[in-house]
Amino acid sequence: MAVVTRVSQRTYSVISPTSVLALAFHFLLLVSSAITPCFGFSGVGGEDEGNRGGDLYQEILRDEAVARLHQLGKVSDGDGYLERIFMSPAAVRAGNLIHEWMEDAGLRTWVDCLGNVHGRVEGRNASAEALILGSHLDTVVDAGIFDGSLGIISVVSALKVLSINGKLGELKRPVEVIAFSDEEGVRFQSTFIGSAAIAGILPVSALQITDKSGVTIQDALKKNSIEVTEEHLQQLRYDPKSVWGYVEIHIEQGPVLEWVGFPLGVVKGIAGQTRLKVTMRGSQGHAGTVPMSMRHDPMAAAAEAIVLLESLCKHPQDFLSFDGQCKSYSLESLSTSLVCTVGEISTWPSASNVIPGQVTFTVDLRAIDDMGREAVVYELSNQLYQICDRRSVSCTIDRKHDANAVICDSELTSKLKSAAYLGLKRMTGSVQDEVPVLMSGAGHDAMALSHLTKVGMLFVRCRGGRSHSPEEHVLDDDVWASGLAILAFIETQL
Repeated sequence: MAVVTRVSQRTYSVISPTSVLALAFHFLLLVSSAITPCFGFSGVGGEDEGNRGGDLYQEILRDEAVARLHQLGKVSDGDGYLERIFMSPAAVRAGNLIHEWMEDAGLRTWVDCLGNVHGRVEGRNASAEALILGSHLDTVVDAGIFDGSLGIISVVSALKVLSINGKLGELKRPVEVIAFSDEEGVRFQSTFIGSAAIAGILPVSALQITDKSGVTIQDALKKNSIEVTEEHLQQLRYDPKSVWGYVEIHIEQGPVLEWVGFPLGVVKGIAGQTRLKVTMRGSQGHAGTVPMSMRHDPMAAAAEAIVLLESLCKHPQDFLSFDGQCKSYSLESLSTSLVCTVGEISTWPSASNVIPGQVTFTVDLRAIDDMGREAVVYELSNQLYQICDRRSVSCTIDRKHDANAVICDSELTSKLKSAAYLGLKRMTGSVQDEVPVLMSGAGHDAMALSHLTKVGMLFVRCRGGRSHSPEEHVLDDDVWASGLAILAFIETQL
């Protein structure tokens, strides 16, 4: 299908699907070889048509899972749109609902001091290293219903199948699913709060981070009758010796799987991230009485800075110089994986007839190469300070979040690839192509858990690659495919 895009002089041009794939490389780098878009997966057919109930568990892995996704999607703090932020009323209600579904699957359940919801089965050897699976229950503002939730519900559904078949107790190691309380970082501008605590990398000082209303993380938990202290936080950290690995199912949030016609893909690695909060302060004044030549306007400085950021991230080679410390491969990696976004901007006092006294905006930078990302942050900081100096405004740059790129474990990736192949083969009777292998430009809880244990990820196709939007959509049969794949993976632990 051709995609129409606007060009100059109010004319339009057509971009081929091949060009769309090239654009997709800026977000998800396809690293699997010899993949052709011929696996037009749309459902079940052939000799397996009559076996939809039986060992394919359609009622649980598809019908019930899809119904639960839509049910969870209605649990929102927003009126007419989906929003669940850390420890909000809707987030608490969502956690209670997930708690019920975990119990329905035969799991022992609890909520920890950071609001993470746990479900666990000990299997035949409670002292063995545990397999952890999960994703996040929070959302962005005006979200879709699949981001995070799919990774929780698919796993709970697979464990419910094992429970119904009486096989939960036959697992050779404990299996635990966790619905993490905060991954998006919307409320406190600090991502992975829930998973970072489990991994032992959340500093005690994080409990005093405040939201826009001045409420701290500790306050938000206390409001929901959860007491958290430094001792509680230390106790929450899992012992690395007690964990075998972490696996996460997530929607792709990009267009590659849809383009190649495959419902599932495995992840080779996750791009590193840096989030900045930039504050520019100038001289607040009357919009009609201060001459343009005498203004110290932080809004004009911010506008120049944002356009500069776009140029830097589109053409890093025009800004960065590489010596012995910065290798040439960093520049090559940046040219395909670097993305930068200003997603939030605010002014004070925010009145149409007042020159702002302060402007604050966020910067989100992501790249596969950590050294290259650091070089971009360094260059951007220098450029911003120069802009502010020229305009006689002050500039403060706070690093709110850093996460290095993560390479997924080859053993887990191989097992997930085999499980995805087996799940799809059960549905279709045959699979002609290899399961795609992708790089992820989006951050996931697996990044935090990589500090605790080896990690692996399975991506699920989403329509148009859209995410963080109400238009986010996953086919019912692709939800089913993800459930069958993770069931096949967990069955390797029997």
